[in-house]
Amino acid sequence: MKDIDYLKKYYKGDITEATNRLNNGEPVQYIVGNVDFYNYNFIVNKNVLIPRFETEELVDQTIKKTKELFKNKVDILDIGTGSGAIAITLKKELDSNVTATDISKEALTVAKDNAQKNNAEINFVNTDIYKGISTKFDIVISNPPYISYDEEIEEIVKNNEPNLALYADNNGLYFYEEILKNIKSILKKKYLICFEIGETQFQSIKEVKDKYLPESKIELKKDMQGRDRMVFITNIE
Repeated sequence: MKDIDYLKKYYKGDITEATNRLNNGEPVQYIVGNVDFYNYNFIVNKNVLIPRFETEELVDQTIKKTKELFKNKVDILDIGTGSGAIAITLKKELDSNVTATDISKEALTVAKDNAQKNNAEINFVNTDIYKGISTKFDIVISNPPYISYDEEIEEIVKNNEPNLALYADNNGLYFYEEILKNIKSILKKKYLICFEIGETQFQSIKEVKDKYLPESKIELKKDMQGRDRMVFITNIE
């Protein structure tokens, strides 16, 4: 559906004002104020990234792998939850306890509203990555900031979505290393780690994984456009 058609269908206010905002380069999802993700509806504003199809694919693959690998109720940690779309969807789709972290208090406000809207019980924690968390998890999932500061991205994304959730140091690899280097402290004996990645980052992330979790195996999955997009790390045979 074209943005203008989406606007006319879902926007409840002054359509002329909304059309002007659209023409001035504001994403239609922010104008409407919500977006569908994995058959659930989520509030979005400029404090959170707009959930994308690629992230739906990450969630779908995670659900499938969880059902394959785990027989009992699972404990899940979602790092950098943003709107809460990943955490809430996993809570709704899996027998699970879900904790979700974000360094942004503004993002967590949106995530908490979304949890209430979707009747999902999530433990939200305002922290950097997983600092201060001592619980152990079966599954850790993250769609972290992974865009390099010198990488060209669409103007509509660059000018509207929170830079905190887009960009990362070390050629976009900073958060993968920060997550993996101490992750054993929060992992159960058997674990699954799920990441969304940039399409050129797999080999570098594999090297980081080998540095900190040499005993684990890593699997790469492509998105619907055929781009490297998801990695799954596990020690479960």
